Amino acid sequence: MDHPATQDLVKTVPVADRASLRARISAAIPAGKAGRLLRLPALALLWALIPGPAPATPPGDPAGVIAILIDDLGNNWREAARTIALPGPVACAILPHTRYARRIATAAHRRNKEVLLHLPMESTLGKDPGPGKLDTGMPRLEIALTLSYDLDSVPHAVGVNNHMGSRLTQQAREMDFLMQALKPLRNLFFVDSLTSRHSVAARMARENGIPYLVRDVFLDSEASAHFTERQFDRLLRRARQRGKALAIGHPYPTTLAVLERRLPELAEQNIRLVPLSTMLEMEQEGKTWRQSSYP
Repeated sequence: MDHPATQDLVKTVPVADRASLRARISAAIPAGKAGRLLRLPALALLWALIPGPAPATPPGDPAGVIAILIDDLGNNWREAARTIALPGPVACAILPHTRYARRIATAAHRRNKEVLLHLPMESTLGKDPGPGKLDTGMPRLEIALTLSYDLDSVPHAVGVNNHMGSRLTQQAREMDFLMQALKPLRNLFFVDSLTSRHSVAARMARENGIPYLVRDVFLDSEASAHFTERQFDRLLRRARQRGKALAIGHPYPTTLAVLERRLPELAEQNIRLVPLSTMLEMEQEGKTWRQSSYP
């Protein structure tokens, strides 16, 4: 088996090509002569080294999973209806006390889309995040009452994520108060939109035992189809690398057009779109669909 010709022949066969080579060898050997031909050292070693066909990927075992959350719904019914019509379990984050908040939440729930309260929070830019906002310096009771008031305007909410909030999410005191207020409320989870890289929201959620997710990719920091296409590709790469990834976008016409085209292609790319609650279960169990740990 250590014949130089054998070693040279083995080196010429890439591992990826050995399965097809095995089939070609089988077809080329006349019936009844395989035993005699396999006495040749080189051919015998090749036969041993060439594996059979690789098993097919088991159903339900994708290369990665993604979740998508569309923010800023509530003021425009047409863009909300288009969002709700997106294929798959795309989640809907609805601003409280907006004109269509209840209608959108009800329609999304009927279409099996998860509904979140898109909770307005103070921004470093000084922009008004809208009614029902949380501000720095609010006492514990006011934060709890505001959260309850906002939730009443968005039925079927299963979670909360921040609208703006680049200032408030950096405040450990206020984030701690918010997570304490979430504890008794219908097992709601929190999604940190990560509008500030200094956000402590996830840490405060963890310390208070609140289930949470953190945004990985913004689809449309620039409202252009080209940018959103690139960000969607980034989302898929991250899901393949880490097993799962969460994207947040907005109901811009360009974003919705990209999602309408790209979401039906996910199955062909071996990527699965899942609800936020499913990704949350995976996060809590410390696993991915590939049964590997999440970095």
